[in-house]
Amino acid sequence: MAAPSSTDRSALVGRLRAAGCVYAEDEAELLLAAADSPATLAELTARRVAGEPLEHLLGWAEFCGQRIAVAAGVFVPRGRTALLVEAASAVTGPQAAVVDLCCGSGAAAVVLAHRLAPRWLAAADIDPAAVACARRNLAGLGAEVFQGDLFTPLPVRWRGRLDLVVANAPYVPTAAVALMPGEARLHEAPVALDGGPDGLAVLRRVAAGAVHWLAPGGHLVVEVSAVQADALCTAFDALGLVPSVWHDEDLDATAVTARRPF
Repeated sequence: MAAPSSTDRSALVGRLRAAGCVYAEDEAELLLAAADSPATLAELTARRVAGEPLEHLLGWAEFCGQRIAVAAGVFVPRGRTALLVEAASAVTGPQAAVVDLCCGSGAAAVVLAHRLAPRWLAAADIDPAAVACARRNLAGLGAEVFQGDLFTPLPVRWRGRLDLVVANAPYVPTAAVALMPGEARLHEAPVALDGGPDGLAVLRRVAAGAVHWLAPGGHLVVEVSAVQADALCTAFDALGLVPSVWHDEDLDATAVTARRPF
């Protein structure tokens, strides 16, 4: 597409800003780069103004320095999830056996593949669209991607042998889903957002399974909100896991690691 005039560029920025896009200038540049014709730019702009996530329009999201493919309906990786990856990398040694549950696009698994060089890496999600997306992102990284509920689709031979389980499971309380921004609430799969009455229903199930799937000394690492961390740690304690809480104020992020004792 021919380079737009400064007037056209300014008009695009103004339209995006009027629609509530906080980073209108940056978004305008990305939309211009993605459009191969004025008609395509007009369509992408109209869809963005109507509330579609920018990442779904571009077909990718940036996460921890990696470009992650995302498709319509698939959970967009958030910047705050970098803390989960940092915590997982800190507690896990080299050549680990790693599983990313509730993997969505597979963003965390992609980054961990590069940072940890796992001897075995797998990801799983219950949503078929997310599984298809994760398979695209993890192609060539020696990872297997399974469709199913949490640990259910994993090979039985890995039960009790995993060094690391990460899970960016849904943790929004059911009643709060309706209060989420439309970009998430209307354009991402509900199964990726709704964490049950108190937001911890899926995470409790992840922990209950991790007790059996982790090797002694292995770690579970999850993302959660700051106000939920104490309750989640209590649940981990009750299962015999040893939790630690991680906070990052800059990312507005909280992660909990939990070690299975030897």
